[in-house]
Amino acid sequence: MAVTRFDITGIGNAIVDYLLPADDEFLNRHDMPKGAMSLIDADTATRLTQAMAGGMTASGGSVANSCAVASALGARVAFLGKVGDDEMGDVFRREIAGHGVHYPTAPLTTSIPTARCLIIVTPDGQRTMNTYLGAGGEFGLHDLDETVIAASAVTYLEGYLFDPPAAQTAFAEAVKMARAAGQKTALSLSDAFCVDRHRDGFRRLLAGGVDILFANEAEICSLYQCHHFEDAAAQAAAQLKLAVLTRSEAGSVILHEGQRIEIPAAPTTVLDSTGAGDAYAAGFLAAYTQGKGLEAAGRLGARAAALAISRIGARPEAAELKALL
Repeated sequence: MAVTRFDITGIGNAIVDYLLPADDEFLNRHDMPKGAMSLIDADTATRLTQAMAGGMTASGGSVANSCAVASALGARVAFLGKVGDDEMGDVFRREIAGHGVHYPTAPLTTSIPTARCLIIVTPDGQRTMNTYLGAGGEFGLHDLDETVIAASAVTYLEGYLFDPPAAQTAFAEAVKMARAAGQKTALSLSDAFCVDRHRDGFRRLLAGGVDILFANEAEICSLYQCHHFEDAAAQAAAQLKLAVLTRSEAGSVILHEGQRIEIPAAPTTVLDSTGAGDAYAAGFLAAYTQGKGLEAAGRLGARAAALAISRIGARPEAAELKALL
């Protein structure tokens, strides 16, 4: 087995987030399905960015968020994801490095701009995302860093990046690289609409050797085409090595080799659900890769998620996260 330099290496979209608190009428006016992640083109991204004037800007991306949170929780972290050779790309690179995350991916050399995610947060804490993949969607085999993957205890793959065919090929190869080095891989399903688009592809990837699956209730039900969580959980328990299933205020369920561990949600006040799943995965993987048990990993994940949803924005402050330790 290779020497483990990193606890976690994330592979996902490198995105700059635009976040705006707004009401349901704003969603209706712009034809946004509440709570969903929709892919948009460059023209739509420009129009919505103008409509969201006055919002907050930060570097983001689902797995990139997890990497930043895990780093604050003491994990050794790297991230692979594509940005454009532009100002927003420079912002992303500086910020993720500022979180202590190793980021070796070279920027795209074409004129395609860095990706952005336009996030509307309604008063009930629901987030609705409109994502322009831009340079992030250009991630492919040539962007895999085999040295980094082989030196990572867990390589964590982002379901949102599964739309471009080149990324799907890269994910399958990343799983092979990790397995060849005796390391593990994890996959986040990211969004039920994403699962609807790529159900068969996700199933093939999981069957190809993914060790850990992260999914929420809607995503796991979509994966197995079940109407009830318990039916989907039963299939996950039978088919997957380790499934970590989050259920919002109902907590989470960890399924591993016939064992079922139920983790209660940490008490909090919901201001913005953005990043809850990302923070949970970060807490879980930070504890898991540091040799903690599954229950301890789930509890740290739940506490990190509670911090994420108690504030506006996708990432809790590093000082708040360190206090959890």
